[in-house]
Amino acid sequence: MVSGAVPPSRVRAANSGTPNVEGRYVLYWMRSARRPSWNFGLDRAMEWSRQLARPLIVFEGLRCGYRWASDRLHQFVIDGMRANAAAFEGTNVTCYPRVEPEPDADKGLLEALALEACVVVADDYPAFFLPRALDAAARKIPVLLEAVDSNGILPIHSTERAFPTAYAFRRHLQKVLHPYLEEMPRARPALRSLPAPVPVPDHVWKRWPAAAFATGLDAFPIDHSVAPVALEGGVTSARRAWRAFLAERLDDYADGRNRPDRVGSSGISPYLHFGHISPHEMFASLVKREDWTPDKLAVLARGSRAGWWGMSEAAEALLDQFITWRELGFNMCVHEPNYERYESLPDWARATLEEHEDDPRDAIYTLEEFETANTHDELWNAAQRQLVREGRIHNYMRMLWGKKIFEWSPNARAALDVMIELNNKYALDGRDPNSYSGIFWCLGRYDRPWGPERSVYGKIRYMSSQNTARKLPVREYLEAFA
Repeated sequence: MVSGAVPPSRVRAANSGTPNVEGRYVLYWMRSARRPSWNFGLDRAMEWSRQLARPLIVFEGLRCGYRWASDRLHQFVIDGMRANAAAFEGTNVTCYPRVEPEPDADKGLLEALALEACVVVADDYPAFFLPRALDAAARKIPVLLEAVDSNGILPIHSTERAFPTAYAFRRHLQKVLHPYLEEMPRARPALRSLPAPVPVPDHVWKRWPAAAFATGLDAFPIDHSVAPVALEGGVTSARRAWRAFLAERLDDYADGRNRPDRVGSSGISPYLHFGHISPHEMFASLVKREDWTPDKLAVLARGSRAGWWGMSEAAEALLDQFITWRELGFNMCVHEPNYERYESLPDWARATLEEHEDDPRDAIYTLEEFETANTHDELWNAAQRQLVREGRIHNYMRMLWGKKIFEWSPNARAALDVMIELNNKYALDGRDPNSYSGIFWCLGRYDRPWGPERSVYGKIRYMSSQNTARKLPVREYLEAFA
């Protein structure tokens, strides 16, 4: 096997194939870590390229037949593909971006590329259709297919179980995370030091030409009713957004992220979801800003949200979101095959939901009424309008949004269907492990039984628009999304 700097905990064989030393190139299938640096998958492919003395081809594709395919999602991904192509230009990497023109048009493309490859390296990602696509490729690719994890600070396959609460996972992180903080992908991979590049095989190029980025979205058979948003995708935009947050909003993050009248959040979740920025790069820049070293870590793993890192209050609040809570979602997707189904809820949650399933509701709305923000609650309507217009919902309002959908649906299963449909259709960061954490939290995942027991909710944590309006300044939010 190839030796190099990518930790073994990040790499797994997805099939039983072996490297073809007579192959023409190494193939990197870029599918979730869509970035040209800070990327263990790219690093691993470069290691193979150097060891085998073969050129590297980076294949980044975009299907059009995936569920919820739309102008919004396509545009964001294509922005990223364009930025990656520019980053690889002038290096010894052959970049092959491909946007599928119609469903199933690219069937056989990966297999055709793999026929002339020494080895195939792919991103490892545990959610949406990506695990199924990897399994299907593993059955067809004749050479070694490696899956490489660049998802978070903790390797996703380093745990043996799904953790039931953020506290339990946080305590585990505090026990084991220290050595992984030293394992970083390359910030500036030496792309010009690889063997001289080769073109994509002619027979592949002729049948499946590279993406023409000037092609309008109207040409693709996707949902044109979900329009692109102002946010531009890609690694350059991601870094710009992250640096602006660190410079302008981090100090107020602990308090500001929950205020609907402020832009207090990082806004980085769409970029994380599509792999346009690495959590390792985010961590490294935060560490630099905080002038932090690992010797500041607390010795004891108490599972507390603050104090373990030895950073500022704002930085620790941010780390709890983008490491603890984000990676808790990946942990669930790795260990729970039914992570997106009602059956994955905790036993206590399902028991109380079913006990109160027949409780009378104040209102019951259809999917269309929810989607068009046609409810009696103007605060909820504002959150839904923000989702449709901007592809996101304010952090605190997202929780209320989910709770009310549950309250105004016939039962929890129907509520999950609505939440998943609306979130995955409109949110740029939908279809993500972290999104599923937020949706299922509304019905008890990662939570505990709450009292007093209520109608409809049972022992599920309760939220109301009235209480939210009392706790938080919402006037400007209501005006913005009237």
